[in-house]
Amino acid sequence: MLESVESLLAEHAQLETSLADPAVIGDPDRLRRVNRRYAELTPVVTAQRELDEASGDLEAARELAAEDAAFAEEVAQLEQTVSDLEDRIRRLLIPRDPDDDLDVILEIKAGEGGEESALFAGDLLRMYLRHAEKRGWKTRLLDATESDLGGYKDVRVAVSAKGAVEPGSAPWARLKYEGGVHRVQRVPVTESQGRIHTSAAGVWVMPDVEDTTEVVLDPNDLKIDVYRSSGPGGQSVNTTDSAVRITHLPTGTVVSCQNEKSQLQNKESAMRVLRARLHHMAMDEAAAEAKEARSSQVRTVDRSERIRTYNFPENRISDHRTGFKAHHLDSVLDGDMDAIIDSAVRADEEARLAALAGGGE
Repeated sequence: MLESVESLLAEHAQLETSLADPAVIGDPDRLRRVNRRYAELTPVVTAQRELDEASGDLEAARELAAEDAAFAEEVAQLEQTVSDLEDRIRRLLIPRDPDDDLDVILEIKAGEGGEESALFAGDLLRMYLRHAEKRGWKTRLLDATESDLGGYKDVRVAVSAKGAVEPGSAPWARLKYEGGVHRVQRVPVTESQGRIHTSAAGVWVMPDVEDTTEVVLDPNDLKIDVYRSSGPGGQSVNTTDSAVRITHLPTGTVVSCQNEKSQLQNKESAMRVLRARLHHMAMDEAAAEAKEARSSQVRTVDRSERIRTYNFPENRISDHRTGFKAHHLDSVLDGDMDAIIDSAVRADEEARLAALAGGGE
């Protein structure tokens, strides 16, 4: 670990010098890259400096304790501080997801449960919108198909950070753990006898690669169809062919958007979603080939996996991957999701640390 930290400290110092270099300042793209890497390394440098200081204090306290037992308590406190800082540095050295700085496109689809599932999909959408608002993120509805009772058969929304964010705080770094099947247990509004039903909705979270070169689309690979937008029940809501459906022929991936009033805007939204889906497919393929940890219980974004249960009668939320359980479902649905997301982040870190330890044996 020490060798790794030393190289990062040297890199951080070099980046600090580069930030004062007129050649770097005059190149916006290079300056952006240097700033991003500098921000990534700063927590490691800060933690290492704190560790050096605490280690020095500990050594002095041990010398004093050898002569005066009254310093024994301070030694114990400093030993704990050093241990905590070493653990923090180990976690900071875990290889980062290269997409962690990206924004996301969030897709929610009603599943088993009919109209109740569509209503639950609407509840999930509001939960994510409220959470984004609390974190200061921007949201934009890209496309939605409403159900007859006001829920959503499917809905897609872009979630983006405002300006630069701390490492691990961007939308993808936080929301990537939300992919999977979300199950709800409650009395549906359509239930006349008060019986509790179980239904589900699927969530898919994709890195938004709109502003990157990760996905290059060949126009010859695209089949673009236009049609009239439709609302609940299939009725037409537009007199022009403004809705757009794009088919990526090599993969068979189909994306449609109809929320915007103009065909051009719907095409732009559909292309944005298509790029995100193809990038996500490439991520999964690369991880499978490398037999990497994306198949782990936390990091998967497979919508076939049941990841969480929302039990309304008990006001309880349970995450089946991390063991997180709390009885404040109402506040979670109001956007207070940090505790449950943090449990997924910690579990992911533990899995990565275990993989690193296993690889070193």
